[in-house]
Formats: sequence, C-alpha cells, structure tokens
Amino acid sequence: MEKYIKFTKTYEYIITDGNAGIVGISREACDKLGDIYLIELPELGKEVKKNDEVGVIESVKSAFDIFTPVSGKIIEINRLLGEKPELVSEDPMGKGWIFKIDMIDKTELNDLMDYEEFKKFINEAG
Repeated sequence: MEKYIKFTKTYEYIITDGNAGIVGISREACDKLGDIYLIELPELGKEVKKNDEVGVIESVKSAFDIFTPVSGKIIEINRLLGEKPELVSEDPMGKGWIFKIDMIDKTELNDLMDYEEFKKFINEAG
C-alpha cells in the first residue's frame, strides 16, 4: 500500500501506512515553537475522534495543543519523547513522531492537505 503524508490546518501531519497512521507536528510548527521542553503524550489505547485534542507540547515560546487528524485508536506513543522532547524539533517527521493511530475511516484523510496545499495555507495565514 502506498504511503501518504497529509497535513492539518493545526500543523499536525499524518503519514499513512495501511490502516495505521504516524502523527506528529510539522517542521513549520516546530519553527514557531522554539525549544520544546515538555510533551504530554496521548493516552495509549484511547479511542479518539478527528480533531480531538490528544496532548500538549510546551516550549519556551508557548504551549501547542496536539489534535488528531483522523478518528481511531491510539496504538502506540513515542515514549522517547518523555526523556527527550527535543526530538520533536530535531527530527519532527522521523524520530520525533508523537503517536500512531489505527484509523477507522480513511476517507477522513480527504479533508487534509498535501504538502503543496499546506505550504500555500501557511503562506496565506502569514
């Protein structure tokens, strides 16, 4: 199955692989946040609906709510972030992923943006 990367208007990304999705925050979100010092991770096994708040990132500049881009069940969390929250800003789409979700409705991905649409959205948002 082909992998897709989609973005939300709240700066999260999801990389899909079959029914699973890897969720984190975009490089652009990291740039706005600055140095990250704490991440409140989602609850493992929790059933969530699209756009539910599932965690918080705290940085020297502000707090950033993490929303789930799709509905499903949280099947894994990146426990490394408890000890090394800076991984989110160092490698947001690699070692800095936040959680994995088992998607229940992949058509929800249709509401998200590809990278070109995301860049355009950011530029228009200022």
